[in-house]
Amino acid sequence: MAEQESDISDPVVQNPNNEDEEDLYEQSDDVEDDDEDEDEDEDLESQKAKLRNRFQNFFRRIQHESIPIRVHDVVIKGNTKTKDTLIEAETASLKDASTFKELFAASSDVNFRLQALEIFDSVKITLDSGPPELPGTANVIVDVVETKSPLLGEIGVFNKGEASSSTLEGTLKYKNIFGYGDLWDGSLAYDCDHKAEVSAGVFLPRFKGLVTPVTARLFLQSQDCLKFSSFKERSLGLSLGLFSTRNHDVVYNLAWRTLTDPSRTASSSVRGQLGHGLLSSLKYTFKIDRRNSPLRPTRGFAFVSTTQIGGVAPDSRSLRFLRQELDLRCAIPLGFYHSALNLGISAGIVLPWGSRFSSMPSPLPERFFLGGNLSPVCTLGGPTSLWGFRTKGLGPTEPRRQLQNNPADENADSGRDYLGGDLAVAAFADFSFDFPSKWLIAKGIHGHLFASAGNVDKLTENSYRNFSLQKFTQSFRSSVGVGVVIPTNLFRMELNYCNILKKFGEDRGKSGFRVSFSSPS
Repeated sequence: MAEQESDISDPVVQNPNNEDEEDLYEQSDDVEDDDEDEDEDEDLESQKAKLRNRFQNFFRRIQHESIPIRVHDVVIKGNTKTKDTLIEAETASLKDASTFKELFAASSDVNFRLQALEIFDSVKITLDSGPPELPGTANVIVDVVETKSPLLGEIGVFNKGEASSSTLEGTLKYKNIFGYGDLWDGSLAYDCDHKAEVSAGVFLPRFKGLVTPVTARLFLQSQDCLKFSSFKERSLGLSLGLFSTRNHDVVYNLAWRTLTDPSRTASSSVRGQLGHGLLSSLKYTFKIDRRNSPLRPTRGFAFVSTTQIGGVAPDSRSLRFLRQELDLRCAIPLGFYHSALNLGISAGIVLPWGSRFSSMPSPLPERFFLGGNLSPVCTLGGPTSLWGFRTKGLGPTEPRRQLQNNPADENADSGRDYLGGDLAVAAFADFSFDFPSKWLIAKGIHGHLFASAGNVDKLTENSYRNFSLQKFTQSFRSSVGVGVVIPTNLFRMELNYCNILKKFGEDRGKSGFRVSFSSPS
């Protein structure tokens, strides 16, 4: 009856009347011979045209009318290593269809989900007529071709978490070792903020009948923040993905974190947080993204809310904090030169909890830092980027300790530590447009005008008593600029001229030309 290939979204109807269309053509072709006269050839063409019209009319009918149908059986073919239970779980929605239209939609969804497992080279779904004694039924045949090369290497540029620069990551994957769609991988990652990560993990799409995938990952992270905040961070831990759907994600993190100061010049606030700590946190993310593109949105909106609770382990060394981030984006098409106006506002707050929490500091690595080599258009997830300002380039600072034999830290841009903030707000506006050149339009190269503003401030250790909303808004840093955007397969590159409109004495921002590399987060 119908067939669906992996590279098409709509099934192709083969025969609306439980007949084989090719047989009908063959019956017509058998009547004709290559040596028949012209009148008989015309008659054959007429028969074929009628058959095509009949086929097209039936296809339009099943798309727009509610023709009842019931799935009698789902037949799985082609899997030699992959367990039937995995494919059956992914195709269960086919039996819920009650009309042809619903069956076609379910087939398209099943096709997409099977391809997303990354263990099949191709997936073909065929809709055939059911048993003759059961009219109004259909059999669904799922024919898969398992991947010939289970080993896969990848390299890419990504935006991760609260990072203020893009991360270059290389990954080696091995697929479907045990036949459950399991995906094992090991990866190396490094970013421009001197952060490196070695990790290994496994992804199980259907574990013990659970309706959502389960992920587990061991990681070793190291980040050098001596240049900005006089400390080095090292974490060894485990990350467990407990629940994941299109809009919801729940992750548990358990890590042993160590902060050190090899330079021995850290400020008193940083020295107070040096040593070991246990990170045991639960993070919930709600995300909805209706934009037409994450690299160059021209219409739609996006919203992300991330809530993290630290200190869920009963240990005195467990870091206890509450962290909340909100990010809202909107892209408005303007109707000329493929232009669009992108608007975004994000905010975040982190606070300790427990006895005497108001006088305690928040964990230093969990604080908010603005600035860095990222475009706000791509960084969806919280306040991180501000055009024209360097990594961790604004907010509360504190003088470093000066050693007698080292009066100035040669690795630092200044004699102060940037401490980040417990409260952060950032906003931006970006007007993108095509250049009047067909070659540039074909390559996706376009221009943009932009403006951004933001601020971070301290609330903990009783600083909230001196907090003023008016003072906070008046101390917003801001910048404007113009640039050229060059999209690639790995990242979005921006060649910008930034003009700093407002900054304060210790801020690390400067007007001039800048190059940024970003990928969708």
